[in-house]
Parts: sequence; C-alpha cells; structure tokens
Amino acid sequence: MTTTLTPTISMPVAADQVRPAGRFARAGLASGFAAAVANLAVAVVARQADVALAIKGEEFPLFAFPQVTLVAAVIGIGLAALFARRARRPRHTFVVTTVVLSALSMVPPAIVDATIATKVVLGLTHAVAAVIIIPAIARRLAS
Repeated sequence: MTTTLTPTISMPVAADQVRPAGRFARAGLASGFAAAVANLAVAVVARQADVALAIKGEEFPLFAFPQVTLVAAVIGIGLAALFARRARRPRHTFVVTTVVLSALSMVPPAIVDATIATKVVLGLTHAVAAVIIIPAIARRLAS
C-alpha cells in the first residue's frame, strides 16, 4: 500500500489581506444599520411633524426607509470590493463614485409629485445615508 502526501505551504498573510470583502461587508453593514436607524428616525420625526411622506397621495410605509438604506449599503459594499480589486486608487475612486451617485439620488426626490416638505425629507434621508455609509466604507480602502 502506497500513500502519497502532498505538502501544503502556509504563507503568513496580514489580517487585512485575508478577505477584503469581509472588511467592507462588516463596515458597510454596520454603517448601513446605523444609517437605517437614523433614516427611520428622520421619517418618524417627519410624520410627527405632520409631513405627509407620500408621492401622488400614496403614503410610504415607515420601514421602507431602513430597507432602502440597507440596499444602498450593500451597493456600497459591492463598489468597494470592486474598486479594491480594480482601481489604482480605490479610496479616491470609491468616494468620488459614491458622492456622484448620492448627488444623482437627489434628483428623483426633487422631481416627484409631492409636497416640498416631503421632497426635503426624502433628500435628507439620502444625505443621512451617504454621510454615514460612505466614510465608514472608505476608511477600509487603500488610499
């Protein structure tokens, strides 16, 4: 009976090189949850202030705010992972891209058929998400 042993080589790897997507996922999800809670608070305060969070008379459910915020965080995680692998300057590319996307995300709230107060609250929720999520993920990227 013959047994063949294949040696394995174990190379020391720095903790930040093990799973780069994991770093972005943890930071993105943590900041995404924080932003989701903040946006839920913005929506609750707006409703308490009698701001009708409605477009064309159709009211938004309160929990739509944190759900959409978490989707934005997941998109940010994906962009960070992509730029970490492909971009020459991942942090710069991520920040520029996400700031531009955040600015573009302000267009729909500005043009929807809603009251001015509703438009302001919707724009504020986009800004809150961006201010919390973008820096948290960007800190994990190489400059």
